[in-house]
Parts: sequence; structure tokens; C-alpha cells
Amino acid sequence: MSRAKDLLKKNSLRAIRKRRVRGSIGRGTAETPRVTIFKSNKYLSAQAINDIDGVTLAASGSKALGLGANKESAVKVAAEFAEKLKAAGIEVVKFDRNGYLYHGVVAAFADALRDNGIKL
Repeated sequence: MSRAKDLLKKNSLRAIRKRRVRGSIGRGTAETPRVTIFKSNKYLSAQAINDIDGVTLAASGSKALGLGANKESAVKVAAEFAEKLKAAGIEVVKFDRNGYLYHGVVAAFADALRDNGIKL
């Protein structure tokens, strides 16, 4: 297979996983927002979304903190994100892994959120 076909297959499989995960967790509310994560090769970002009103309640990213997209950075971003969630009065969230497999950076981010007192 060519590189373009491999990339197309990879992206289409992620889109399928994304729809499946989004369907199972449901919509985020003001009390239990949906926390979605995005990772690129350089950066990692997360936001808490109230899908009912279409509002982002809190957001954090590694670019603003001067970090990369590795596990250590994911832990630091999660710690800062957890502080923002607590400041907004949010203790329980729905974790949307956004179609990414639950390992590596995504798992480190989720574990760090739990370690900082946020229930997933």
C-alpha cells in the first residue's frame, strides 16, 4: 500500500472509533461535561464541553505550557486541567478519548486526571 492509502485507512478507522466512543458516552452537561482530548505529533490539548449549551467550560494544552506531546507532558497538562475543572466546580466528567486508542499519552492523561481528584 502507498503512504496515502495507509494514512486514509488510519484516519477512517479513527473516525469509526470516534463515532463509537461518542455514541456510548453520550452528551456532556453542565454537571458532567464531556472531556475530549486531542493529540498531534507536537502538542496535546483537552477541553471540557457542555454539549447541551455548546459551551467549552475549561481548556488546557501543552502548547500554552511550553510542553510536548509525551506522557510526562500529559501528566502536567492533566494536573493543570484538573485545577481548572475544580475552579469551575466540576468533579465528575465523561472522558472522550476522541477515537485514539487508550494507551500511552491518552492513558497517562486519564490516570493523571484521576490522581488529581477528577472522577471519570
